[in-house]
Amino acid sequence: MKKILVPTDFSEQAENALKVAAQLAKKQKCELFLIHTLEMPLNKVDPLSSQQNLPEAMYFMKLAHKHFETLLAKEYLKGINVHEVVEFDETFKAVYQLCKKENIDLIIMGSHGVNGFKEMLIGSNTEKVVRTSDVPVLVIKKEHPVFNIDQFVFASDFKDECKPPFEQAIRFAKLLDAKIHLLMVNTANNFITTNNATTRMQEFAKSLGFENFTSNIYNDISIEKGIINYCHSTSADLIGMCTHGRQGLSHFFNGSISEDLVNHAKRPVITFKIK
Repeated sequence: MKKILVPTDFSEQAENALKVAAQLAKKQKCELFLIHTLEMPLNKVDPLSSQQNLPEAMYFMKLAHKHFETLLAKEYLKGINVHEVVEFDETFKAVYQLCKKENIDLIIMGSHGVNGFKEMLIGSNTEKVVRTSDVPVLVIKKEHPVFNIDQFVFASDFKDECKPPFEQAIRFAKLLDAKIHLLMVNTANNFITTNNATTRMQEFAKSLGFENFTSNIYNDISIEKGIINYCHSTSADLIGMCTHGRQGLSHFFNGSISEDLVNHAKRPVITFKIK
């Protein structure tokens, strides 16, 4: 891992993510990229027809750089190579483009979650990044003075399409020196016997040459609740999942377990895109 990207709106939640990123960057000797987005498309501003928009855009640009000056002076960022970026675009689009341009290895974002009607209509910036990113996204919910991950729960149905994302999860676990616990949640509508579930998980992991894991089956009324309840009962440090990155009507009707967890889980969540 060489490059970590942290989107920031200079909020407390964003700084919680930045503090985690700083710890990982020092440990892995990574570069940090901080991006702040201004959702006013500068390229569409016509100085002749809308003379108020351009000064407003420049004002927010200067304000962002002033916030960056304050942020970069923080003690926890000392000794890290940090790059600041300001873009006039929607957050998830700007993040996607910067990841492609700079070959980002990991995105770390802060989130306090959204609920109810707001979640259904617009979601959060974090959720949109999770849905669209080809890069793993680590979502941080609170401050971690020391970001130690010992117990890493990877929840999946363990089908073949999840093997490439799981390989990414293995690499991430090795960076953190974490133990991986494979989890399959049983629900009434999607039932599999304990024997079959255990066999599938073991064959899945061993086909990739991975042995440092435990196999776990948990019964609950939904997959999301099962993951959250299992992690609570075992004091897991991190939840990992694959995401299909559904968009449009498909996302509206089918939803995404990983995006729901980003909004509702109290623990850090890391997502890996199925390509």
